Amino acid sequence: MNGKRVLVTGGGSGAGADLALGFAQAGAKVVICGRRPDALAKIAAQHSAITAMGCDVTDEGSVERLFASAGPLDIVIANAGQADSAPFHKTSLGQWNAMLSVNLTGVFLTFREGLRQMTGWGRLVAVCSTAGVKGYAKVAPYAAAKHGVMGLVRSLALEVAKGPVTVNAICPGFLDTEMTDHSIRIIAEKTGRSPAQAKAALEGLNPQGRLFSPSEVTAAALYLCGPGSQGVNGQSLVIAGGEV
Repeated sequence: MNGKRVLVTGGGSGAGADLALGFAQAGAKVVICGRRPDALAKIAAQHSAITAMGCDVTDEGSVERLFASAGPLDIVIANAGQADSAPFHKTSLGQWNAMLSVNLTGVFLTFREGLRQMTGWGRLVAVCSTAGVKGYAKVAPYAAAKHGVMGLVRSLALEVAKGPVTVNAICPGFLDTEMTDHSIRIIAEKTGRSPAQAKAALEGLNPQGRLFSPSEVTAAALYLCGPGSQGVNGQSLVIAGGEV
């Protein structure tokens, strides 16, 4: 990664923070962005090659300003996302719009601006989800958004295939992150289960019986952006222990 410049959206926590640190440790210059300045500053303080910038990926102007300020980038990782859960008949239009806005429109805006400023070799990577390749009950808007990401990735990959840019997605199962902690709390509150029981239910979706580490996502991203991956384009790299 020496000499590469990388952008990671949603870089203040979870997989985004691990991606930023992993690429910086591999020699890249990394820009992280998000809506929580304190969280971003905490990650940026952990490595001199990481710079933090504010951005709301659902806002077109905010994304445009981010790329104008960040300068030329070789690798753009659309990681920012949000999860919500409700039975379909109780899902509000607001919940639906929120899931599509951050999880799908955010990837569209990030990839569009990222591609516009690439003049040669480049990598666009979406941190998606197993919900992008299969269904789960009570998360229909989230799964619909993630399926949309996969449609975007596969379509854009064909547009750039004749050049030195590739577009791919990483689709992990439940990660051991703050977002999953939030999901566990919601499950416990809505079902009456204990947090331990709710966590066990999520772990049970994985044939390996565990939550995945953010470092596994980082390893996949480093592969997709490293030597020998140039033929991998329009793919979903699933990290699911055999679930999918």
